[in-house]
Amino acid sequence: MPKSAYVHIPFCKSKCHYCSFTSGVNGGAAAYEPYINALKKEIAARYKGETLDTLYFGGGTPSLLDLQPVVDMFNLAKDAEVTIEVNPGGNGPGLPLEVNRVSVGVQTFDDKILQLIGRTHSAADAARALQSYENVSADFIYGLPAQTLEGFVSDLRRAVDLGVNHISLYGLKIEPGCAFYDNPPDVPSDEMQADMWLAAIDTLKDFEHYEISNFSRDGFQGRHNLNYWNNGQYYGFGAAAHGYENGVRYSNTTDVQEYLKNPLARETETVITPQMQLEEEIFLGFRKTAGIDVADINKKFGMDFNDKYAGVLTKYSQYFVNTPHGYALTKNGMLVSNAVLSEFID
Repeated sequence: MPKSAYVHIPFCKSKCHYCSFTSGVNGGAAAYEPYINALKKEIAARYKGETLDTLYFGGGTPSLLDLQPVVDMFNLAKDAEVTIEVNPGGNGPGLPLEVNRVSVGVQTFDDKILQLIGRTHSAADAARALQSYENVSADFIYGLPAQTLEGFVSDLRRAVDLGVNHISLYGLKIEPGCAFYDNPPDVPSDEMQADMWLAAIDTLKDFEHYEISNFSRDGFQGRHNLNYWNNGQYYGFGAAAHGYENGVRYSNTTDVQEYLKNPLARETETVITPQMQLEEEIFLGFRKTAGIDVADINKKFGMDFNDKYAGVLTKYSQYFVNTPHGYALTKNGMLVSNAVLSEFID
């Protein structure tokens, strides 16, 4: 039974050069109102009324829209975490009353780099945004054009000084569908990007490094994303949204116009077999710095983890560390996590 819901809002004031997400520049209320109506139809048809522990609005720039009518459709726990993504200087009619966590897309405090990557806000805008909310998370990208190790560390220190409770880091990915894909910029080497990630761990030593890309002050972990890494179920509403319900992972159409015509149509549906669920449990669990709970996996899947994966654990022993409950990746293990964890997949 899902206890979380993700809602995708595919609208922005402008398109960043690195963005390949389902989002686009649209013309205000004329485009927003039909989309809200489609969302309400989908939620009314699919949501079964469970009390939600987390609700997350991502995009795009969700804060451009009046989302209160959407929030009102959900039953929220008294202590529910309700998160919305915002861009500095890119907000609209005001946040829903229930929002108690704001994720700000800072990316960098370097005005020159902000222009290079197509952001429309300034460093000053970002600083003001971070100081405008009580419970705030800041997103940063490393590996950006013209970015240096020193500049990246300076960005993180400034965010800490501004009092943020949570920081998420993303390595720059240039994928089909973004402006940089056809006109690739000069970016830091893979080795430099690894150094940036390692430097972040040192810089944010007063934060809990609880997941490969996420750091929080005590008590401010992102509960919604933790549900993903704990392999929990969740609803996905909106164009391009993904969800996981009753052993089925699904995705909605990425075509906004198609979504408006039929918000109940799904682009993909995959029935998760027990073997696939086991692999997801391992892959997602190792993203957490706490690692995996071997006893829990053995009980859930009727197996002996140490016996089944003895070869992998031995082959990559330098990348694993023993914990009271099982195993976790070392820092170097996290840097090569995709290669190491692929060994657990049949």
